[in-house]
Amino acid sequence: MKRTVAMVFLMTTLTLTISGCNTIAGAGKDIEQGGQAIQNSAAS
Repeated sequence: MKRTVAMVFLMTTLTLTISGCNTIAGAGKDIEQGGQAIQNSAAS
């Protein structure tokens, strides 16, 4: 029983960690695109 609970906890933690990394990477790309738009409008 303890092994099953530990495995479920480990899998849940791993899933949240992986999805968190993808979310942060996506936010970084969005911020970068916003910066590019500002630079392009300032250059025009």
